[in-house]
Amino acid sequence: MKQPEQVRQSLKEELTAILAVEGAGGQLWGKDAGTFAAKPAVILVVGVNGSGKTTSIAKLAWSLKTDGKRVILAAADTFRAAAIDQLQQWGERVQAEVVAHQQGADPGAVVFDALTAAERRGADAVIIDTAGRLHTKVNLMEELRKVQRVIQRKDPSSPHEVLLVLDATTGQNALLQAKYFTEAVQVTGLFLAKLDGTGKGGTVFAICDQLGIPVRFVGTGERPEDLAPFVAADFVEALFA
Repeated sequence: MKQPEQVRQSLKEELTAILAVEGAGGQLWGKDAGTFAAKPAVILVVGVNGSGKTTSIAKLAWSLKTDGKRVILAAADTFRAAAIDQLQQWGERVQAEVVAHQQGADPGAVVFDALTAAERRGADAVIIDTAGRLHTKVNLMEELRKVQRVIQRKDPSSPHEVLLVLDATTGQNALLQAKYFTEAVQVTGLFLAKLDGTGKGGTVFAICDQLGIPVRFVGTGERPEDLAPFVAADFVEALFA
């Protein structure tokens, strides 16, 4: 008969294995030895309202800037009040250029201009902020597909990364979010935000298991540097702490 500690260790190993999806652990698409396979690398960031998208984008930009990359942020959330201002403030803070239009503008036009600016300025990466949307709103999900089509007109192989930002405090609804967003724009990775709060982020097990989407990053605070590559074993260990 197994001792309690043996059972505990076996469970940890099984849970870690579920999270060990190919691509997990902080590696962005095609980024090898510090260089992206495409230039500019196009990173589309999606998620529901209040998930922590804009802050997560700032953290990614800060990380890439620290790595010596030139980053352009596209303010394609043109609907939420103050969303453009918020991204511009973060852009100043992390020293990343921001391409923006007026509130209410066509998100696709913002993205097109950002990609054009990135080409002209030799940027290494474009990170696209999109309006937070409920995954059940068909018209908003169709708008997201339109943004993706604009990106693909510039480069058929892009977006090179589609990151879904999930609030770590979200329960099983996160699996539905992941399913709907993946159906719309083929999510390639997860950014687990607000892991510093009360949430443990356990819902990612179902997403990794059922959808095979890797967790790339975790957000651990409000500062730009509060970003960490996802490490499955450490994550599981924290659940048992």
